[in-house]
Amino acid sequence: MTTLSIIVPMYNEESVLDSFFTRVQRALQTVTQSNDIVCVNDGSRDGTLSKLRIAAKQDERIKIINLSRNFGKEIALSAGIDHAIGDVVVPIDADLQDPPEVIPLMMAKWRAGAKLVLAKRRDRSSDTWLKRITANGAYWLFSKLTHPKIPQNVGDFRLMDRDVIEAIKRLPERSRFMKGLFTWVGYEPEIVEYDREQRSAGDTKWNYWKLWNFAIDGITSFSSLPLRVWSYLGFGVSLFALAYLAFTVIKTIVFGLDTPGYASLMSVILFFNGISLIGIGVIGEYLARIFTEVKARPLYIVAETVGFESIQNVDRPTEHRSRV
Repeated sequence: MTTLSIIVPMYNEESVLDSFFTRVQRALQTVTQSNDIVCVNDGSRDGTLSKLRIAAKQDERIKIINLSRNFGKEIALSAGIDHAIGDVVVPIDADLQDPPEVIPLMMAKWRAGAKLVLAKRRDRSSDTWLKRITANGAYWLFSKLTHPKIPQNVGDFRLMDRDVIEAIKRLPERSRFMKGLFTWVGYEPEIVEYDREQRSAGDTKWNYWKLWNFAIDGITSFSSLPLRVWSYLGFGVSLFALAYLAFTVIKTIVFGLDTPGYASLMSVILFFNGISLIGIGVIGEYLARIFTEVKARPLYIVAETVGFESIQNVDRPTEHRSRV
């Protein structure tokens, strides 16, 4: 029998939990008789954990991973992947912007033979104009800088076969950009398009500063091009400086020595100092990631689990099973 694991990273989602579980449980009725909902509490400061405990008592399919502090969504998602035992795994956010009703459509694709099914937004009409501009700009930048290419308008909401999950679990890096890791392991995807809804309740945890840092993480995790750019820029500046030196020498010999202007001199100095500082910053980003990796700290600390006792001794087979 096919088992399905739903992974739900949560941070301060108390206000949306009732609606979320109602819709997920309704969607799962038509999918498979064997499923679980792995809820990863990522250091919530509201009543999320208390409501999860109540829900787990009412529905044995709900399992809880309570992390010792807030590690961030990417790490919480990794924790859920490590603990999920299903033949099929679907990460989804608790805010219901990604509708659980899409899960049966993805399961149909899986039963037809797909190991990876991506849930892709039809458009971004539900976003503000600023969010649309920044999102399109980020995807354009990713397409130019990163390899492999990250699919546009596709988030973490997707279906992954056990083979895909086992491949992801073998990736050791601690700077986790999950969209990139999901793409890196490969497998030919099938696509299910859907319309993204407004957040059901509560407030988004992502502001523009966090999104900016998220984009930086994605680029530096999957591209060395920013470092290469500064090599090319340094070479170009050197050629320009050499040409300008030759011009100055010729001008001095032919026309006599000019007295350079103070303003132009300061402008050139400040310009190239600014370029140097940006280059040092780019190198620093990569050094910081190397520093994080060599410390080899665990990705997360689990303070408590609920509902895993009955499955703790179950081996997770890696062979592909029947799609029934």
